[in-house]
Amino acid sequence: MADTTSYKDEITREEAADLLQELAREIRSGGDANITVGNKVVTLSPDAQVTYDLEVEERSPMLGGRREEIDLTLTWGVKKETE
Repeated sequence: MADTTSYKDEITREEAADLLQELAREIRSGGDANITVGNKVVTLSPDAQVTYDLEVEERSPMLGGRREEIDLTLTWGVKKETE
């Protein structure tokens, strides 16, 4: 079974940077990572090795303004507990 928690909002550039920095701090901690998703906190247990996948899309539509999008995916096995 897979549980998915998602959240989407329009925030300032500074708020986006703050959220990314908090995510980085949690992953870097070495322990469980408590990630805020909207009004919920999800606890993750990243292993030492992480797969990092970054995709950047630049769109220049015929109508409307230019758009840019970044998709960042981090995947890992769950950290094994030590005895």
